[in-house]
Amino acid sequence: MRPRFQADADLNEIIVLATVRQEPAVDFQTATSGGLRGLPDPQVLARAASLGRVLVTHDFKTMPRHLADFVAAAPSPGVLLVPQYLPIATAVEQILLIWAASEASEWTNRLVALPL
Repeated sequence: MRPRFQADADLNEIIVLATVRQEPAVDFQTATSGGLRGLPDPQVLARAASLGRVLVTHDFKTMPRHLADFVAAAPSPGVLLVPQYLPIATAVEQILLIWAASEASEWTNRLVALPL
C-alpha cells in the first residue's frame, strides 16, 4: 500500500495542493480537513497515527522530540520534515517520489528530512 500523507498545520498548504495537482491519486490531507489546527504536537501525531498517515511538517524544532516520545508508546506511520527553504517544486517532487517508490510500511516510526 502506498503512503498516505497528513499535512501539519504549519506546512505550506501550497505543497499539498501542488502535490495533488501533479498526481491526483496521491492521498494528501490538509491540516484543516484532518482536524489538526490548534492541536499540540502529541495530539497531531496521535491523529495522524489513527488515520494511518505520514505526517508532513516544517517543524524541525519540536516534532522530532515529540515523535521520539510518541513511538516509545505507540507506532507512528512516520514523519517527513520539509525545510522552509526547500523550493515548493522540490518538496512536491520528493513527496511524489516517496509516494510512487515506497510502501507505507517503510515509513513506520521513521523521521526523515527532505530532500532525500
